[in-house]
Amino acid sequence: MFELVHITINSAAQANVFGLANITISYFDIILAYLVAIIVSILIALILRVPLLPGKPMRYSFDVSAVYPTPIIAIGIFSLFLVLNYTFMYNGLVLAVIIGVCSGLFVKYLFNYIFPSPIEGDDGDE
Repeated sequence: MFELVHITINSAAQANVFGLANITISYFDIILAYLVAIIVSILIALILRVPLLPGKPMRYSFDVSAVYPTPIIAIGIFSLFLVLNYTFMYNGLVLAVIIGVCSGLFVKYLFNYIFPSPIEGDDGDE
């Protein structure tokens, strides 16, 4: 994760060459914003009654849960915004909250339509 923060800072600094951005975000701000995105996404998923863990056996489960893939989606989308050098207000904290809420809603209502689980018993041998 720290390598991701380092790459984000470097890419944001390179985008500042043309004077299109005001880089005032530090490592602490980025890590705090990532943590806010993770926590908000898990809380929203739990409020929407997404189960905390997938069904048993977890290894072969295609069920969505609050632990996976909800925070992973939030981290990915938030990373895209940071690499594009868009932090919105309060060094990305407001953006992290918005992305956390959107990722919780996405996993609850749209995830199974976009990424359907494979059909049970289908080996693909036809």
